[in-house]
Amino acid sequence: MSLPEIATRADWRAARAALLAKEKAATRARDALNAERRGLPMVEIDKEYVFEGGCGKATLLDLFEGRDQLVVYHFMFAPEWDAGCRSCSAFLDQLGHLAHLRARGTSFAAVSRAPYPKILPFKARMGWTLPWYSSLVSDFNADFEVTRAHEGELVERPGLSCFLREGERVFHTYSTYERGLDGLGSTTSLLDLTALGRQEPWEKPEGRATALGAPAGSEAVRYHDEYED
Repeated sequence: MSLPEIATRADWRAARAALLAKEKAATRARDALNAERRGLPMVEIDKEYVFEGGCGKATLLDLFEGRDQLVVYHFMFAPEWDAGCRSCSAFLDQLGHLAHLRARGTSFAAVSRAPYPKILPFKARMGWTLPWYSSLVSDFNADFEVTRAHEGELVERPGLSCFLREGERVFHTYSTYERGLDGLGSTTSLLDLTALGRQEPWEKPEGRATALGAPAGSEAVRYHDEYED
């Protein structure tokens, strides 16, 4: 095994300071990239997708649960499988409390091709309470490029898609797949992928922080049982 070199405390501090400068540069670059992502155009969804969940049939608009944004995790669970993907399961395991997303007007849901009667017992086994829907009877997985034909078979891949609504109109704003999911799972990392972002006053473009009617950035963070929603 190759372990780090042993150094004095002074040498460690000097090396740490050099690395810190690079870390701060990476943070500034990430902020700029997030701003550029929020500057992407959006595409209106004009197809009627049908999902099945705990309350029966649902539309894509229903998945918003009345909020302005929706983050969908494309969970790999093919209809013929007996259990969900292990890597996708690890992703959902690391999610924080959804109250912090919801307080920023953002809903989260998992979507898989497996029929809902298969999803339900696996969801219970994993101990998850987050919304999870079946897209078996719709083109949702194919249209968002997470189920693709390869050599005569349908192949799954993990992904994440973000949506924004304006009244009854739904828009697709962003998607990422496979290695693009690395490092995601926290509230801020998911919000960074959305059109409204973290809703902090310093974020660009200006005006997104108050798009939901009131600032909901770090100044509005509460204990998860203190949010009104």
